[in-house]
Amino acid sequence: MSNTTTQMTVTELDKLTADLNRNYGDLDSHALLEVMIGQIFKDKIALVSSFGTEAALLLSLVSEINPHTPVIFLDTLKHFPETLEYRDRLIKKLGLSDVRSIKPEPSAIRAADPAGILFETNIDGCCYLRKVVPLEEALSGFTAWINGRKRLHGGGRAELETLEHDGRRVKINAIADWTQERIDQYWKDKDLPEHPLVPFGYFSVGCNTPLCTAPSDPNNPGKRSGRWAGIAKTECGIHNRPNTLDEPGGI
Repeated sequence: MSNTTTQMTVTELDKLTADLNRNYGDLDSHALLEVMIGQIFKDKIALVSSFGTEAALLLSLVSEINPHTPVIFLDTLKHFPETLEYRDRLIKKLGLSDVRSIKPEPSAIRAADPAGILFETNIDGCCYLRKVVPLEEALSGFTAWINGRKRLHGGGRAELETLEHDGRRVKINAIADWTQERIDQYWKDKDLPEHPLVPFGYFSVGCNTPLCTAPSDPNNPGKRSGRWAGIAKTECGIHNRPNTLDEPGGI
């Protein structure tokens, strides 16, 4: 299976992910990642990380298996400076040797968002411009990617399978079944640093715009309650399935 290519059809990907779930879906996260990184998708797999409030967990697991695993960070040019500082701190602490900070094409920004305020009028289009398109380009040549979504986040994530696909590549939700108690214990055991914005009530951190990230709602137990608060949006678009790369809002 290590010769799997990115040219598989959706039907083929459906079968592949069903087989992977049947054969490996019940493995513990560490064992699952060992198989996916070292065998099934050897040299064809990347970790996509936001370097957000819980990102250190998955980055730590992957670094223990192979610190040279490519890590893709989508630098939207709208991040909190604290997130960029945290990224650099984690890279050093975990010994990550292949972190790729991917930015949107300058020409695309000039054409679609020259004033940098597209999020005010077309928030889905802003995510598409700054995250969806750059990620697709960054994943070119990879057959699979690892992400840190968890069922405890609720909403559309509550029923996550361990392995799925986005219409192009296999997606590995390696810590989908982790509870908050398990996360907290791992954090303590590994002495992982806290994102600098957590003490200020930011329990999920995205772009530094008032519509994208706010402190979590104390009356809402969900960690992502501060993301796109008050609007009908729960995901940036990179986790749409299948990922059609349709341009939202006509940008």
